Amino acid sequence: MRHWWKRSLAAQLIGFTLMALVVAQGLTILISWDERSKALHAAMKSEFFSRSASITRLMETMPQPLRDQALLASETVYSRFWLSAEDPTDATTWRSRAVSELDRPLENYVDLMRKYGLGSQTKRLTQQGVAQSNTNEGWTTPSQVLWNLPQPAKFVYFDDRNGYGLAVQLNNGMWLNTAYYKADVDQWWNAKSLISLCLTAVVLALICILVARMIARPLRGLAISAEALGRGESLPPLPEQGPDDIRRTAEAFNKMQERLRRFVDDRTRMLAAIGHDLRTPLTSLRLRAEFVTDKNVQQKMLATIDELQNMTEAAIAFARGEANVEETRAMELDALVGSICDDLSDLGQAVEYVEGPTMTYRCRPDGLRRAVRNLAENAVRYGGKARVHIVQSLATVDIVVEDSGPGIPEAMREKVFDPFYRLEASRNRDTGGVGLGLSIARAIARQHGGDIILRSNDPGLRAIISLPKEGRTDTAIKGRKVSLTRTVSRVRPARDRVA
Repeated sequence: MRHWWKRSLAAQLIGFTLMALVVAQGLTILISWDERSKALHAAMKSEFFSRSASITRLMETMPQPLRDQALLASETVYSRFWLSAEDPTDATTWRSRAVSELDRPLENYVDLMRKYGLGSQTKRLTQQGVAQSNTNEGWTTPSQVLWNLPQPAKFVYFDDRNGYGLAVQLNNGMWLNTAYYKADVDQWWNAKSLISLCLTAVVLALICILVARMIARPLRGLAISAEALGRGESLPPLPEQGPDDIRRTAEAFNKMQERLRRFVDDRTRMLAAIGHDLRTPLTSLRLRAEFVTDKNVQQKMLATIDELQNMTEAAIAFARGEANVEETRAMELDALVGSICDDLSDLGQAVEYVEGPTMTYRCRPDGLRRAVRNLAENAVRYGGKARVHIVQSLATVDIVVEDSGPGIPEAMREKVFDPFYRLEASRNRDTGGVGLGLSIARAIARQHGGDIILRSNDPGLRAIISLPKEGRTDTAIKGRKVSLTRTVSRVRPARDRVA
C-alpha cells in the first residue's frame, strides 16, 4: 500500500514546495548569518559605548546625592550601572558582580513573562557559567574610536562575548561600572521568524492546492473517460482546453477514441458483409446438391452446407450485436440476473438463483443478459443444471454460474473462447451449438471492462463473469434507471422450478 502523500498530487506539490522553502531558508541563514551576527554585535557594541559615555558625562555633572537615583533611572532590561570606590582590577571578580547586578530586578519595570511563569525576556546568567567563560581574558583598553572621553576606561567580555563590561574612573576617583548582556541576539529561530515561515508556508500550500486541482481535474476526467471507454461506452469528446500539455493529452485521447471506434466499426461491417455474401454461394451449393444421385453423399453434403449456414447466421448475428452499441445505464444487478434465471426456469431448464447482495450497477443490460444466459444454458447443456449467484470482492463484482458436469480440462479453458471452437465433437448443433456462445459472452464481459474466468467446481465447472467494481453505484445516477421486479425472493430448488 502506497503512502497517502504518494497518491495525492496536491500533497506531493505541497511537500516538495515546503521542502524547498525550508532548504532555501536554511541556505540563506547559513550564508548571511555570520555577517549578520558581526553587524549586530558591532551595532550593540557601538550603542553600549555611546550609552556609557552619556552616563559618564551625566555622572560628572550631577551632584553626588542624586547619582544613584540617576543610575537606577537609566537602567534597561539589558544594562545595569553601579558605582564602586575601588579599582576593579580582577576581571573574574568583576564578572561575578555583573551577574548579580544583571539578575537584580528593575524598580520601574515589571517582567510579566517571568511574573506569570512564562519565562523571561532575557536569559539568566549563572555565576558558574560566567566563571567558566572568558577565563583567559582580562581588562583591555578600548580604542579611541569607541571611547573618546578623557576619563580612563577599561573593557571586558563575558559569557562568550555576548556580554560587555566597562569600568570608567570618574574625576572624583569613583568608578562607574556598566554591564550589558543580550543573549538572544544570535537566535534566528524566534516567534517572528516562526510566524513569517508559517505564513509563507500557508500561502504556498494554498497556491499548491489550487495548482494541483487545476492539473488533477482534467487528469481525473481523462481517467474516468478512459475507464468508460475500456468498458465500451460511447463518450463525447473531451474538452480540448487548458495548458498545452493538458490540451494535447485531451486531443490525443479524442483521436485515439475516434480511431478505435472507426476500427471496430470497420471490422464489424466487414464481418457482417462476409457473412451476408456467403449466403449466395451456400444457396447455390444447396441447389446443386439436390442433383446428386447418391443419397448418402447428398445427405453428407447437405449436412455440411447446413453447418456452414448455421455458422454464417451466427456470424451475422454476432456482427449485428457488435454493431448495435447499447446505452450504458444503471440496473439492479441482482434483479437482472434473477430475472434471467426465472425466464430459463420457466422454459423448463434446471436453473436456480441464490439470493445475493442488492446493488445498482452501470452496465448494458441486454448484453449482460445475453452473456449470463449463454453461460447458464451451457451449464444446463453439459452439466444438467446451473446454479447462479453474485459475489463481491474488494475490486470486482462476480456473477458465478456453477454446474456439476464433466468440466473443461485446464489446458483447453482458453481455447474454448475461440470463435467456432467446440469441445463437443459430434458437430451437432443441438448438443454443441456453433461455438460462438462463450466468445460472445467474453466479448460482452470485456466490453464492460471485465472478463470471464473458468475454474474447477469439484465436480463440474465454475464460470465467473468478473466485472470491475467501478461500475457499481451506491446512489442514484442521473439519467435513466431501470429496475426489474422479481417474483422469487429466495432460492428455489431446480426440480421445483422446472415446469
